[in-house]
Amino acid sequence: MSVDRLSQLNRLPTAKAGAKSAAAVRWYRAPILLLCTILLSGCTTFREYVHNGFKVGPNYGRAPAPVATDWIDSTDVRLRPETPDLAHWWTVFNDPILNTLVAEAYSQNLTLREAGFRVLQARATLAIAQGMLFPQQQDAFGGYSRNAISQSVANSSFIPTKFFDQYDAGFNLAWEIDFWGRFRRAIESAEADLDASVENYDDVIVTLVGDVATTYVQMRTLSQQLAYTQENVVLQQQTLDIANARFKGGTTSELDVDQSVSTLAQTQAQIPQLRIRIRQATNRLCILLGMPPEDLLPLLGNQPIPVAPSDAIVGIPAEMLLRRPDVRRAERIAASQCAQIGVAVSQLYPHIGVTGTIGVASEQFNTLFQSQSLVGSVGPSFQWNVLNYGRLINNIRLQDARFQELVVRYQQQVLLAGEEAENAMVSFLQSQEQAQYLNTSVVAAEKAVRIAVVQYRAGTTDFNRVALVQQNLVQQQDQLAQSRGNISLGLIQVYRALGGGWQLRLSPLPPVMDVANLPADQLPPNAIAPPANNGGQPVPIAPNTIAQPTEPESIPTPPPQPPVRSSQ
Repeated sequence: MSVDRLSQLNRLPTAKAGAKSAAAVRWYRAPILLLCTILLSGCTTFREYVHNGFKVGPNYGRAPAPVATDWIDSTDVRLRPETPDLAHWWTVFNDPILNTLVAEAYSQNLTLREAGFRVLQARATLAIAQGMLFPQQQDAFGGYSRNAISQSVANSSFIPTKFFDQYDAGFNLAWEIDFWGRFRRAIESAEADLDASVENYDDVIVTLVGDVATTYVQMRTLSQQLAYTQENVVLQQQTLDIANARFKGGTTSELDVDQSVSTLAQTQAQIPQLRIRIRQATNRLCILLGMPPEDLLPLLGNQPIPVAPSDAIVGIPAEMLLRRPDVRRAERIAASQCAQIGVAVSQLYPHIGVTGTIGVASEQFNTLFQSQSLVGSVGPSFQWNVLNYGRLINNIRLQDARFQELVVRYQQQVLLAGEEAENAMVSFLQSQEQAQYLNTSVVAAEKAVRIAVVQYRAGTTDFNRVALVQQNLVQQQDQLAQSRGNISLGLIQVYRALGGGWQLRLSPLPPVMDVANLPADQLPPNAIAPPANNGGQPVPIAPNTIAQPTEPESIPTPPPQPPVRSSQ
């Protein structure tokens, strides 16, 4: 009934309709006007309702992302603008042990397994949401009861039988039709949550690979610092022997001996601290590999710090949005919340459904399934929260505010991603220059130490000069090892900030060095020989490793760019 028709009813002559008819017209007019008001002036217009696929609430559109047009150091020739292939970025170090560690970590890491099970949870949640499109209540029932009716109440003469049996069996069904898109919006939200869980899984891979490479480089850097320290201990011990010999010969005082002992002990004190940090690094590697902590040094061997190439392929900043799983996850979480606005808007409208019951009822079991025992009912129904609009409207505002919060969080995540990438690039570039200067400094310090020791042995210089140049050498070598490690760590952070490594789920692992078939002169130091029938699979680096899980194979493959809802 249209609004114009209602206005015509209001103008009916009261002489013909009478007071009773006018009251009836007003009684029927109220709910119809209320329905028209809700449909025509609600949160979603009729045109939007049709355009959105007969769903109330807004459709999702990706928010603009604050991305720079180019990197700060883009003019540096060491940063190449080509689109990088970051699927196996750690192979640029040409370190077979690092390749093995990454393969083992991907196979055995428990945090990654946790993320895989969260994907399975999100997939099941989506299936539950999809099931709500079908009849929401489907119950079979049955029962038997022995009943007694009092014959002492009024009108008891109409009770023919005091005791009787009752058998019942049947089926109930209730189906709320998704007229306003409430369940379809919930499915959209669940789909976005599933996408977000996959992006979280990919982000765990990025973090895992970066942590393995970072810890490995840190361990190698500490080992190099330890080697430098041990060499200086030998050198300073020789200087102490010279000081003792000169003291016994009467050419110098005991002061030189005591100062030499102090310098030597100070250098020796650094060794236990370095060994502690090396053990902590190997323990961290064990946890990343999903195994109990144990001494990995005999298995990892004495390898130098992984050498990073002098340049890096970084692409352009906008490509980072397509590669970083954490950014894509933040965008998918916002998309999920946008669909929840539609779910909240649907609460303003009546829930239209169909209910029905079919069954049999009889006093005697032998007649329970006969045609005359059939009972049932079916018909449409609706439920409308007409007096709760204050709460429902504020719930819409709540869901919208949450969505706006998540949009801002997504934009903030983009800014943080850009910050991480820029920090990593400047560290990678400047560490190279620092290492060059420190290398020159170390070469000169080593020469100065040799000259000072010769002069001290000959008595042409005092011990203060010797102690000074030796302490300076210790410091310069320590800084040189750190700077060389920082070059590799900087490159690791670059590829990690660009979102490299999650593609490992989509592409096979690079082949691990098959040391079993290499000639003895080509074996890397302390290489771990795999079994002859290994077939190129990752080499276990420790006993009692955990079997490779099957969860990652069940993870759905996301597109390179997460799906985007229409912005209309």
